[in-house]
Amino acid sequence: MNKEELVQSVSKKTGASQKQVAEVLAATLESIEASVAGGSKVTLVGFGTFEPRERAERTGRNPQTGAEIKIPAKKVPAFTAGKKFKDLVAGQKKVTAKKS
Repeated sequence: MNKEELVQSVSKKTGASQKQVAEVLAATLESIEASVAGGSKVTLVGFGTFEPRERAERTGRNPQTGAEIKIPAKKVPAFTAGKKFKDLVAGQKKVTAKKS
C-alpha cells in the first residue's frame, strides 16, 4: 500500500474527503519526523514507537578492494512495533475496523 492508497482507505473508513485525509496524514508524518529529528521519542500506544538511535562507529570493508574503512557514528530513525501490531501481523489477532 502506498500513500495514495492509504489516503483512499482512510477516506472510505472515516467519510472525510481525500484532501482532508491527505492533509492530516502529511501533518502527522511531519510532526513525527520533526520530533524524532529533534531527539524525542514518539509513542503511538498499540501501534509502535518512533525514536532516534545512535549507531556506533565501526569498521567495514570496501567490497571492491577489501580494504578496511571506518564507518562513522551517526544518528538514525528507528521504529519498534507495539504488541497489538506485532500480534496482528503474526495472525494472533483479527483486524477490527472502528467506525466513528
